[in-house]
Amino acid sequence: MNNTSWEQLKTQYKLGQFVQGKVEFHAPFGVFLKIDESVVKGLIKIPDFLDEGDMSEAMYPDIGTTVGAVVVGYNESTCREVYLSAKPSVLHKVLVPLKIPALTA
Repeated sequence: MNNTSWEQLKTQYKLGQFVQGKVEFHAPFGVFLKIDESVVKGLIKIPDFLDEGDMSEAMYPDIGTTVGAVVVGYNESTCREVYLSAKPSVLHKVLVPLKIPALTA
């Protein structure tokens, strides 16, 4: 992937954006997703699944399962991955907009 297409993908998948992808591969350190129809892979690392407690490989979503996650970073080395988080607290912040009551005079 050349630098131009990588920059376009970073524009398409912005930090804090909710995305969905299908689980393609389990690794000892996390789960790889195919995001939409793009060529980029998403990675949810083990610490990015749960707010509390320990995550194990036995708890990974099944291969082929669609998973929702939030873009939290990029791996700009040769593998060009999008880092994702599926923590409930992160998903909640993105999916439930903060409603602040208007001040009345």
